[in-house]
Amino acid sequence: MSTALRNGYKSFLKLEKSLSDNSIDGYLRDLDKLYQFAASLRETKSPKDFKLDDLRKFVHWISDLGMSPKSQARVVSGIKGFYKFLLIEEYIKYDPSKLLESPKTGRKLPDTLSLEEIDTIISAIDLSSKEGQRNKAILETLYSCGLRVSELVNLQITNLFFDEGFVKVIGKGNKERFVPIGQKAIKEIELYIQYYRNHQNIKSGQEDFLFLNRRGSRLTRVMIFTMIKELCETTGIKKAISPHTFRHSFATHLLEGGADLRAIQEMLGHESITTTEIYTHLDKDFLRSEIIEFHPRNKQR
Repeated sequence: MSTALRNGYKSFLKLEKSLSDNSIDGYLRDLDKLYQFAASLRETKSPKDFKLDDLRKFVHWISDLGMSPKSQARVVSGIKGFYKFLLIEEYIKYDPSKLLESPKTGRKLPDTLSLEEIDTIISAIDLSSKEGQRNKAILETLYSCGLRVSELVNLQITNLFFDEGFVKVIGKGNKERFVPIGQKAIKEIELYIQYYRNHQNIKSGQEDFLFLNRRGSRLTRVMIFTMIKELCETTGIKKAISPHTFRHSFATHLLEGGADLRAIQEMLGHESITTTEIYTHLDKDFLRSEIIEFHPRNKQR
């Protein structure tokens, strides 16, 4: 694939689709798979010359590589975007991916933590360590606000509006939204700032990021994953737990309390209501016309 074509598609994803850098990298990796497949064919053929039958063979090829149906569906979505780009830029006269079907994907429900399990994990944090209060504030924020891990590590002090009970979050596609935050999370963040962050040497350019590592720089996604994994090993909880588990538990507990699906959609920053529907566990009895219960963390004590 020519550099010009790759850069053109990259610009299309960034400008026309408003995708994040992580999403763009994923789409480009999927495109690389398509070109790897083209190179594996006996006859020399560029993906620009592919027909529908060629694309169907490509889907079979990635399936034979052991890729899950969900991952295959993501790749197909990316490939469709590539051919749309080729059509717009007049590299091709018709879109061979138009009738390409994605593999059927069953929605695997992520594990959910109970209130007791969340308490157990947070209670396992060693508050005598330098990072203990920071880690407690992190988990309380994840569960109180239902943030993505990328949103958490990019949370900025100037976007904390504690008097109003909100934080401003930069979500996918650099879209901003205001998310309610509970008093317990606010308390833990204020303790973290007062007793830990205010005493750090902060690197230049990192001053506004809320959660910092011991070197005074913004935390990475991997550090959050590692911290949660170690806490789960300490507590003996065997579920597959990640930062997303706290986000999923946040949504599930609100739904079980009677929160409106569209209100939760707004808080999670979901574009499509169907994206949020995975959190209903397919049980519509949880849905009501308005939020009649508050976040359970705020009612425990």
